[in-house]
This record gives sequence, C-alpha cells and structure tokens, in this order.
Amino acid sequence: MELHTVKDAFDGICKNQAINDPVSPVDLKSILSELKLKLNAVAPLNRLGLKKERNINLSKYPKLLEKSFNPDISKAYRNVDFDFHTVNQIVANHFYQQGLFDPGDSLIDEAGEPEAIAIRSHFLEMYQVLESLKVKDLEPALNWIVSHLAPFASLHMNEFQKLVVCIIWVGKLDSCPHAELMAPTHWEAFTKEIKKQFCSLAGQSYRSPLNVAVAAGVEGLPALLKLVSVIAAKRQEWQEMKQLTVPMELEKELQFHSIFACPVSRDQDSKENPPMLMPCLHVLCKQAIMKLSESEPRTFRCPYCPTEVSAEQCRQLYF
Repeated sequence: MELHTVKDAFDGICKNQAINDPVSPVDLKSILSELKLKLNAVAPLNRLGLKKERNINLSKYPKLLEKSFNPDISKAYRNVDFDFHTVNQIVANHFYQQGLFDPGDSLIDEAGEPEAIAIRSHFLEMYQVLESLKVKDLEPALNWIVSHLAPFASLHMNEFQKLVVCIIWVGKLDSCPHAELMAPTHWEAFTKEIKKQFCSLAGQSYRSPLNVAVAAGVEGLPALLKLVSVIAAKRQEWQEMKQLTVPMELEKELQFHSIFACPVSRDQDSKENPPMLMPCLHVLCKQAIMKLSESEPRTFRCPYCPTEVSAEQCRQLYF
C-alpha cells in the first residue's frame, strides 16, 4: 500500500474532525467508517502492485537457477561396463548395513546372489544390539563385547582401566574421577562406537560402498560437468577419454588409494602408464622407462643413482 495515499486519506479525516470538534460518539463512528472506505479503496491497488512485484521476482528465478545449477547432469554420463554381480552385492550390502533387511532379501532372491546373504546375520545381530541400546538395555551389547573381548582389550586398554576404577565407586559414581563416562550424552557416542566395531570385526567399512560412491560422485559432479562443456567446445569425445585432464579433488575421507606421479615425466600413473619398480628400488612410470631404454643400447642409468637398469628388470607396482 502506498503510504502517501493512506496519509492523504488520514489528513482529510483529521480536517473533517477539526471542523466538527468537539467529537461525539456518532462522529467517531463516521470517521472510522470513512477511514475503512478509504482503506478498502486503495487495498486492491496495493495487492495489484505486490502481485506484479512478485511475478517479476519469480520470472528471474529460472535464470538464477540455471546459473547456479546444471539442469542436465546426464552430460557427464559415460558408458561403463559394470560387473552386475559386484553391483548387486554392493546394493544388497547397503540395504543390510542400513537395517533394510526385507529389500535386501528381495534383491538377493531376484538377482540370484546367495553369496551376499553371508553378511546378513552380522548386520542383523548389530541392529538387535542397537535397538536394545535405544531403550537403555546394555545386556545384548555387553554380551557381544565379552564374546569379542580379545580384539578390544589391546585397542581400548585405557578405557578398560577407567571402567575398573569406576567399580570402586559403585553407589557414589558422582564422586568418581571418571564420572564423565556416565554422562547421558555418551549413549549416542556409545551406539556409534558399537556400530563401528561391528563393521570392523566383519571386515566392512563404517560407510557402505554405495554410500561412499554416491558421496564421491556428488562431490565430483560439478568438475566433471565443467570438463564435459570444455571438451565439447574443443570437439573432443568425452566417451573416449582414458584419463581426466583436470585434478579431481575429493574430501580426504573419500580417498582410499595412493596416487603416484612419475618424478621424471611428472605424469600421473594410469593403466596404460603404471608405476614400475627398478632394481635400485627407485620408481618411474612405464613410459619414462621405455624412453630411457630407447636412448641406450641395452641398459640405462637410473636418474637418481648410479645403478644400470634394463627395462626387463623393472616390475610393475600395484597400490
């Protein structure tokens, strides 16, 4: 609503009131009625102005969204020949690790993957313990810990010693030097630790492989989309690329393998150019070794020590 319109209406009413002063109750009612009429008269204009302003702002959103987000992420898609047996096991493992046993069982039955059922009992036991912890029932968790005490004893000796001290203070734990162990906030931390130790003993990661793959894909997708647009501008073929031409920076928790860069060529290792171990224990990429061996008749000298090396003596390294 325009303020000057309201002000003009209000001033007119004030002048009318000044002329008819003193004001009687009847005059007050007429003043209110006149003010309501003025406000009702300008209200549609105000709503129309707000609607126009809102429509203008809404019309800007599609352009802003296109600048901030890529509407077609399928541009980064590549044809990959996945091993469906492995994919089925990864998905079934994810269902079980999330406590979704019915979908996991259905997938195993329909895909014919009986091997994946081996991990089911482990996660079923884990969730039975976790459900007991939700109602502050420690007995299932303690029974499981006792049955696996040996691996925990060496890893958590400090915590065991603190708990032994707490036994002396039974009945007066508030005065115990380690009273913080009894804090209510530790229930959540204890539940998380139980889940970690369950997964560790079963040889499983705390985060499911599917969860990690999706998280890494989401983090790397913007860089891939940008790379695809650059490749398209240069008329190169995205599907035929063997190696990314830009670094893919992921969070440390999403990095699991060491990356080797050849100290001679500065190239990063790949399937076509793997790291090779020389007899002197120095490492170069395969292409660098081939170039060095071509320049010499039989052997070449290691760039970092006096050892004479032949290409046949070098062995591929696997990280």
